[in-house]
Amino acid sequence: MATRPGPLTEWPWQRLGNFKYVVMAPVVVHGARRVAGGGWGDIDLAFALILPSLLLRMAHNQIWISAARYQTARSKHRIVDRGIEFDQVDRERGWDDQIILNGLFFYVGYLLIPSARHLPAWRADGAAAMALLHAGPVEFLYYWFHRALHHHFLYSRYHSHHHSSIVTEPITSVIHPFAEHMVYYFLFAIPMLTTVYMGNASVLGFVLYIAYIDFMNNMGHCNFELVPKWVFQLFPPLKYLMYTPSFHSLHHTQFRTNYSLFMPFYDYIYNTMDKSSDQLYQSSLRGTEETPDLVHLTHMTDLQSAYHLRIGFASIASKPSNRSMWYMWTLWPLAWLSMVFAWVYGSSAFVVERIKLKKLTMQTWAIPRYNFQYGLNWERESINDLIEKAILDADARGVKVLSLGLLNQAKQLNGGGELFRQKYPKLRVRLVDGSGLATAVVLKSIPHDAKQVFLQAGPSKIACATASALCEKGVKVIMNPKKEYDMLKSQIADSRASYLKNSSNHMPQIWLVDSIDDKEQKMAPQGTIFIPISQFPIKKIRKDCTYLSTPAMKIPETMQNIHACENWLPRKVMSAWRIAGILHALEGWTMHECGDAMMDAEKAWSAAISHGFVPLTKA
Repeated sequence: MATRPGPLTEWPWQRLGNFKYVVMAPVVVHGARRVAGGGWGDIDLAFALILPSLLLRMAHNQIWISAARYQTARSKHRIVDRGIEFDQVDRERGWDDQIILNGLFFYVGYLLIPSARHLPAWRADGAAAMALLHAGPVEFLYYWFHRALHHHFLYSRYHSHHHSSIVTEPITSVIHPFAEHMVYYFLFAIPMLTTVYMGNASVLGFVLYIAYIDFMNNMGHCNFELVPKWVFQLFPPLKYLMYTPSFHSLHHTQFRTNYSLFMPFYDYIYNTMDKSSDQLYQSSLRGTEETPDLVHLTHMTDLQSAYHLRIGFASIASKPSNRSMWYMWTLWPLAWLSMVFAWVYGSSAFVVERIKLKKLTMQTWAIPRYNFQYGLNWERESINDLIEKAILDADARGVKVLSLGLLNQAKQLNGGGELFRQKYPKLRVRLVDGSGLATAVVLKSIPHDAKQVFLQAGPSKIACATASALCEKGVKVIMNPKKEYDMLKSQIADSRASYLKNSSNHMPQIWLVDSIDDKEQKMAPQGTIFIPISQFPIKKIRKDCTYLSTPAMKIPETMQNIHACENWLPRKVMSAWRIAGILHALEGWTMHECGDAMMDAEKAWSAAISHGFVPLTKA
């Protein structure tokens, strides 16, 4: 929102939320009636392409969003070395509003202007006229309108909304108040309406002109330089006809320079070009090589998680993963396509995120595999190969710590990472499974006055460490069935084993659970507190019980570039397993925490608190 919002700031359909697409219903109904009355032959090309062109624009923009987020996480050509936060993602959530408005304008224009109907598919002379009209009137009028928007009266009421984003993403380009967008569309309508009245307009000419606007808008708001130097060397006048991301980035950091739309020649003419434009372009192209101190190695979970990644859909990634949202089901075809593509072509981990804490630089890499694939025996070798490749890559690049997230540390897959430590005894990168901190978070989640707990888990590292710590405190740990009890008891010291009990009759109200089905949940007494000890959340079926989060903590306020949720966790909350890797890097711990090796829980907890991580619950 602008500093002092003016009239017509809100979009007319803003209160409709995700149902805003119903405003396109007249176009759909009109088309259906024409098809029903006269068949498909009654639909001319100009009308038929209104809706498909909008879908193509959305796809075009989404490709830019994903590609830009991927590049800013890994590229050395970043322009502004700062992060974006959740408030920017929320502000830019409505990037498709202008596409809806564009569709409505095309529809109204088709109805009101008879000469806009039955246009030919292509007219070269019309396309040339549109190009000249854009370079002339559109660029000129935009330049002066843009300068006017930076007058304090209009800036505070409208344009400050756009400039709230210092670090830009492709979608930042179209984040403006409704009134501002109306002016832009009148400007962009000049070439199209002129060619309509000249009689040389064409459907493809309109589509390509809008595609050009989208392309230049998205490209110019990337936070990395991508226009190669040879382009300007090959055709030097191009520097006056095409801006670059670094050129426009200066407008967002300096505010009073580089006002041009796409063609900088008006900034040259009126002496408003930033003096450092060429220098920033050169330095951004050279870039700065960066080696992350820490890598967190994760993977996709369910099919929908592909677009919940930071490089997926920005608005979805900024919220905890939620399969129950109605619109998520419409994306199933895309989810399946992503899974097949990742399975066939995913030959290495890919970068999805770059964050900073103090002087520590971190990246998140994702193995292109899903939960169900980790359960396939014939996939285990290939998954371990992918993990091994990521570890060796991190080691070769000088990464200090690599934390194994989710099933990448599964005991039945690679012994909790021990397979790689034994295979490569000279590894410089420290492998961390985070079990020490995860155990500490579980223990701190249990009420201090608890006398007994029910442990519904197998003999995992965390289950064993948690049970051992509770028994040492004199807290009775009850287990059922006997098989899991016997397996866990064999791993607990004899001096503590007396507090570990096997019983199916007595059920405490504190349950520590690894995996639990609906039937087992129904056995819990009313008022039970379910405390997960695994990385995956429990299905909530009981309204009379309390469900705590998977082991996690709130991140420090100083952590930068956090604008996506970690799977099902709330905003600005990070899993204990991931935090453990950060602590290893910050503290300079040299041990591998994998296999049977485990960091002291109290030591890990104290380090987390000292570095600003905050517990989610107070026991």
